[in-house]
Amino acid sequence: MKPSPQPFLAEALDRLWAQFLPQLEERVGILEAAGAALSARELTIGEREQANSAAHKLAGVLGTFGLTKGTILAREAEILYSAEPDLDPETPARLAAIAAQLRAIVSTRK
Repeated sequence: MKPSPQPFLAEALDRLWAQFLPQLEERVGILEAAGAALSARELTIGEREQANSAAHKLAGVLGTFGLTKGTILAREAEILYSAEPDLDPETPARLAAIAAQLRAIVSTRK
């Protein structure tokens, strides 16, 4: 009987996670910084674009690792940053909450 490929797949995913973890943490940091800048009403267009890109990349990578909740949150952040995030007064708090949740998801996957 052939051994199950599951342990090998899990090990491969763990190695990939370790390899990409610094980039994931950096992207979450971008979202945290952008959220803080937005709260202070100091978010530049460049920072907003960078946050949008970071959220987009996080959504894809977290989905690859089966972290569906992270993908959903990152997509929400991407949508919020693709619009004018300072139009809705509740947006800064929501983006800060998303960044905090993404930080927790990334930290607990280690």
